[in-house]
Order: sequence, then structure tokens, then C-alpha cells
Amino acid sequence: MIIITGINGGIGNYLFNSFYKSGEDIIGTYHLNKPEGEQYKNCIQLDITDNNQVESFSKSISAEEKITLINCAGISYNSFAHKSNVNEWANVINVNLTGTYNLIRAVLPLMREQNYGRIINLSSIVAQTGVLGTSAYAASKAGLNGMIKSIALENAQKSITINNINLGYFKVGMINTVPKEIQEKIKSKIAFNEFGDPQNIFNTIQYIRDTAYLTGSCIDLNGGIV
Repeated sequence: MIIITGINGGIGNYLFNSFYKSGEDIIGTYHLNKPEGEQYKNCIQLDITDNNQVESFSKSISAEEKITLINCAGISYNSFAHKSNVNEWANVINVNLTGTYNLIRAVLPLMREQNYGRIINLSSIVAQTGVLGTSAYAASKAGLNGMIKSIALENAQKSITINNINLGYFKVGMINTVPKEIQEKIKSKIAFNEFGDPQNIFNTIQYIRDTAYLTGSCIDLNGGIV
């Protein structure tokens, strides 16, 4: 079974549909706006920052199926730090880092019982390079990169792996909110001189699922950006 959070976002939606078309048993979660289509009929509204909701959701998961959890849910907030709103800044951490932790914590007992699990988080190049106005987003993604190290050690003996994909810039998702002139500047720093095809994200996830010896790692998927 594959669980994907944030299916109303560009990348989460792409991955959900890719796995759905491949015939996988899949559950998607969304926060506010349920996508339209027959494939989403079993998807669940879930506020990942509400641990009571997350706990209830985990109890609905079959304990007999091997689980892959793909954490796509996330938000951003752009502001220079000295001008930022404290509550908005904290909300990014609460969703991107604590919300992801809530899901991981909830499914780990099921995975440990099964002696199998794959946890894959979508992190970001922003945590490595720094981008103006993204201190909250960068901090939340850097937190993921640190968190998986401990969780990997705690669960490796149960054949549970946890890894991050540090994404660069792709043709879906938040890049569509970036002004065209800024997009061109970003492309000029990418070796391929173009944004990535999201099929590459899907392929990387499949690689992680198939590789039992890979855990506690951050895979850079960014097209050779400099």
C-alpha cells in the first residue's frame, strides 16, 4: 500500500496519478480541496498538523499490507526574516516538519509489526543553497534532513528505511507561482537548462522502494544545479 500526503499539490497529485495508473493500492490525503475524478473517491481529508486526526487515520490502515509512506504535503511562506510574521513562519514548520513527523510516527508501529516499511519525504534544494525570503521553508526542509538520521537508526533492524529526496525545480508544483523572469534565472543555473520532468521524481521513488540497503540518505534530484 502506498500512502501519499498532499495530493492536491502539483507533485503530490502527479505521483498519486502515476501510482494509480500503475495499479498500486493507494491512499491519498488532502487538506482542503479534494481533486476531482473517480480515482480520488477513496482519498481522505486530513490535517496533518492535528495529531488526533492523524492517529485516527492510521487506525484505518490495514495492518496486513506493506506500507510505503510518501510525504508530499507542504506549504511555503515568502518573507525576509526581519519582516516576517512569527505565526506564518511557525505554521510552515508546523506543516512541513511537525506534520510530516506526525504521519511517520503514526505509521511506524504498523511498519514495525510487519518488519517492512518505506518512508520517503520530499525535501528541497532550498535547505542546501538558501533562497531569499525562504527562511521558514528552508528551515522546515533542513529539519527533515536531520530527523531521518535518527529514525533510520531506530528502525533499520525492522527492515524499515527512511530517505529524503532533495528536489530542485520541476515543471509542476510551486514553480508555477514564480515570475517568468525569475524562472529564467533559475534555469540558467541548471546543467540541463530546463526544469525537471516529474517522471524523474516517480523513478527515484521507485528506486528507493526497491533498494533495501538505502536509509538515512538525502538524494539530490536537481538537474546539476549550481
